[in-house]
Amino acid sequence: MTAARKPAASGRPRRGGRPTVTSRVLDILEAFSAESAALNITQIARRAGLPLSTAHRLVGELAHWGALERDDRGLYRIGLRLFEVAALAPRGFALREAAMPFLEDLYEATHENVHLAVLDGLDVVYIERISARDAVHVLSRVGGRWPAHATGVGLAMLAHADPALQERAIAGPLRRFTDKTITSGRQLRRVLAEVRRTGVAVSDGQVETFALSVGAPVFGPDDEVVAAVAIVVPSDGWDARALTPVVRASARGISRALGAPRALRPPETALHGR
Repeated sequence: MTAARKPAASGRPRRGGRPTVTSRVLDILEAFSAESAALNITQIARRAGLPLSTAHRLVGELAHWGALERDDRGLYRIGLRLFEVAALAPRGFALREAAMPFLEDLYEATHENVHLAVLDGLDVVYIERISARDAVHVLSRVGGRWPAHATGVGLAMLAHADPALQERAIAGPLRRFTDKTITSGRQLRRVLAEVRRTGVAVSDGQVETFALSVGAPVFGPDDEVVAAVAIVVPSDGWDARALTPVVRASARGISRALGAPRALRPPETALHGR
């Protein structure tokens, strides 16, 4: 299942109605995806919507800097230099470092899938995943994104997000993945209220019918939601209520490590929304 690819250069900065150099570079980087991790120069030019000569020049500069790497077959991939820069993001390496001990403990509880994700608009972006070889199959990957309304981590964060963002999500459209996916604003509003009441979000079969996700929000030093953690297990044979305490404890531990004041209060008060 793959999200539809948006047209190149959509929403990019432009000067005088023409693409800027920055927008062209970003379009080149956006040409790559999990399904198209290695591309030749012609494919890059076509996917980025650029003349071949322009793509060749910009790709050469990106490769020289280290943003792209070229293999012996002439195919380009995202380079390690971008990984080094991305690691500096406050919602990346620092968050993962604080969360990792708690994610490992959470993994030991089930030996299934454990996710750490952040919110980017109405999508979630996964920044860490721990999984056993025989764990239930999931479509998520580190660096991948999914609509927030369909995932446990997404619902956990949306429930505590800025009210304006919540209303954007509720207004839709809400993409359907299975018959269980939340597709109405009224239902989403009700679910978000329940997440604030219980402290956890349950996504049962919303992305894949055989997968059950239980997520909880992670808060930062200003008591704003900064991430979410979740366990994803087979829906058959698992009860979300049995997973709730460990997921909630993990999220609370990460929040405490990040210095969230609400994580220092008794658990009962920490469950209430704003």
